[in-house]
Amino acid sequence: MTASLLEHLIDALRVLPGVGQKSAQRMAYHLLERQRDGGRRLADALAEAMERIRHCSRCRDFSETEVCPTCASSARDAQLLCVVETPADRLAIEQATGFRGLYFVLQGRLSPLDGIGPRELGLDLLAQRLEEGGVRELIVATNPTVEGEATAHYLAQLARARGVAPSRLAHGVPLGGELEYVDRGTLSHAFGSRSEIP
Repeated sequence: MTASLLEHLIDALRVLPGVGQKSAQRMAYHLLERQRDGGRRLADALAEAMERIRHCSRCRDFSETEVCPTCASSARDAQLLCVVETPADRLAIEQATGFRGLYFVLQGRLSPLDGIGPRELGLDLLAQRLEEGGVRELIVATNPTVEGEATAHYLAQLARARGVAPSRLAHGVPLGGELEYVDRGTLSHAFGSRSEIP
């Protein structure tokens, strides 16, 4: 027995993160009952995005052009290169800080068990970029997970081998946090990586 169009729609909506069977059903019913025009706009936007959005040839972030606007900007400091795991991480740094350097987006992190190695993260492209010269500091902004830490260690070695100074985002007690409420792992890491007060 072949699936109906409604079943196909529900199944298609389930590809989104955090969307299970019930959520997909609610979305499908909402689109069909109340938002047919919105559903058509969504379908058009999805089709166009899937067709036209690709990866920037310099930083691997999502872009509609060969080189994204950030990499193409002459107002950016090309000596500072920040490596992040995802485009969402790049956006978070961009919105929360005054960082005016450039980025390199890994689109993941090292995870040998999942078959994700240096090649899958574009580290050959990153190495080539560092060898071109011009990068003074490689800021490693991977997440503080086991895989993120392993990726950070690998990136630091990659940078040092090419004469580039690696740095790592600080981790530890959050601003406004109270020590008694901070989890043991975070507190231990923060205590172990303490720095001198200037």
